[in-house]
Amino acid sequence: MPDPTQDPVDMVEVWRGDLLECIHRGHAVVCDEAGQIVEAWGDPSALIYPRSSCKMVQALPLLESGGGAHLTNEQLALACASHNGAAIHTDRVGAWLKDLGLTEDDFRCGPQMPPDRDARYGLIRAHQEPCQIHNNCSGKHAGFLTLAKHLKAGPDYELIDHPVQQACKAAFEETTQETSPLYGIDGCSAPNHACTVHGLARSMAFFASASDKSDTRSKAATRLIHAMVAHPELVAGEGRACTELMRAMDSVAVKTGAEGVFIAIIPQKRLGVALKISDGATRASECAIAAILTRLGVLDPQHPAAIARMQPPITNRRGLTTGQIRPAAALMS
Repeated sequence: MPDPTQDPVDMVEVWRGDLLECIHRGHAVVCDEAGQIVEAWGDPSALIYPRSSCKMVQALPLLESGGGAHLTNEQLALACASHNGAAIHTDRVGAWLKDLGLTEDDFRCGPQMPPDRDARYGLIRAHQEPCQIHNNCSGKHAGFLTLAKHLKAGPDYELIDHPVQQACKAAFEETTQETSPLYGIDGCSAPNHACTVHGLARSMAFFASASDKSDTRSKAATRLIHAMVAHPELVAGEGRACTELMRAMDSVAVKTGAEGVFIAIIPQKRLGVALKISDGATRASECAIAAILTRLGVLDPQHPAAIARMQPPITNRRGLTTGQIRPAAALMS
């Protein structure tokens, strides 16, 4: 097992021809249901923002409170999503808002041009601007609004002292088993609480072992993970790593976060995984999570989704292969 150090370790290599042109370094932890480290690379105590990788934690109060008992698995998957803004996402979020008796104006996430090609080009052709429903976090915010309505709380659900965000903070600190020392404001305006890489992996291990328990929080966690695995297309979208990797595995949930964060929840092994690429590169976090999932025996290295992340070719504008991205030796030994 690699020995943890205080420094990030080489995790992903970028080759151009026969020259190692770039190295992405980072930290990663595999944690068991007792909260103990099974494997680690870099510094497990490195402090990070989980960003969108912890959306399932932020969705826990929605179910624990009873406010989300009526929600479908599709809606719960969207509550955990960083979606592409495709019609399958925006139509469902729009319908969810209508069910709440609310409109897009009640969101606090801000508008975002959708990454989905058809949705983006459709807006451009129609000379329309994107709205807040197109925001990749609109499902999470629909969940926040549902909880706020259940709690009979005020409309500014994104503020740190709002009951919704206080409930999210409590769930985050209790599942990471850490007192968060600070928070930042995420791209969607919601608070994002800092934790260690180990703490984030510990939280994911809680989700991975939740089906063994019958308490309210564990039941909520189990339902959220089931929803993510059942609807990977809603968690991200076509061509995205989260969607393709979940389709490639058996009941394993994965979720990306901005600035090089990725998590995995592996119920069959009762393991949680968290990683952070120091320079924030998504190409590296996708490669590293695929390598760790392969290492743990839950992802077939020959599956197209694995190959597309662990061994993607680098091509130039003429389509010629000029190099390759691949895991560093530390993840493969």
